[in-house]
Amino acid sequence: MRAAPFLMLGALAVTLAACASGQRTPGPPRAVINRALANAPGAAQPSTIVAVEIAFARAARERGQWTAFREFAAPGALLHGKNGPFAIEPWLATQTDPPVAVQWQTRAVAISCDGAVAMTQGRLTTPEGKVGNFVTVWERQGNGEYRYVFDAGGLDVPQPPPRPPVEDGNIVVTAIDSVKGMVASCPRGGAAIPPPPPIPLGEDGKADARLSRDGTLRWRWEHRDDGTRYATADYFYEGRWLTAFEQSLAPGSE
Repeated sequence: MRAAPFLMLGALAVTLAACASGQRTPGPPRAVINRALANAPGAAQPSTIVAVEIAFARAARERGQWTAFREFAAPGALLHGKNGPFAIEPWLATQTDPPVAVQWQTRAVAISCDGAVAMTQGRLTTPEGKVGNFVTVWERQGNGEYRYVFDAGGLDVPQPPPRPPVEDGNIVVTAIDSVKGMVASCPRGGAAIPPPPPIPLGEDGKADARLSRDGTLRWRWEHRDDGTRYATADYFYEGRWLTAFEQSLAPGSE
């Protein structure tokens, strides 16, 4: 597969990624984020989506995991569970917040040219220390705020080996991840955006694909026969369609 070109979000992305990590460090002051975002060009700003993810994770930590999922859900939002996607709002109404919330960190953002739709991919950590992956689709609402319309997460199978304990006197250096921001190209001179490559969707209820209103970002999910949950984002970039990222979640890894 051709490697997709990406925009590195620089110092802002490093700061945001560090604040969204499983470590319970407080995020940067809101004024700092606002100043950084004020200089970002255009409506399609991956750093805005990262900031929303940070606010989402912080709300889960401070106000409760399922409380945050209710607050950040768009009407009709879907959760991709072990039997396929289902409407999350009725399910959330039956859930009680756990004592400690799952935490997550965004690793990649793909966003449509007009900034109306974005898909994120990242890593999650449970209170028990288990790790996994997630994908979330965000849509800008009528009031300008972003709310998620699709979410899926699962644990690594198998789990990675535990890190060796740190002995007294050792110096530990921690790498800070950057966030990959992939922004779709806007049409030039009124030119039409070509449709993305066709894909087989299979049986009803087993897969779906949705295209952003401006035609520059497609996100899709599949629920495969073996129970694997799969999601991917494709975006239009400089005259061609590229895959931003793909994510497979193992059966029974919720």
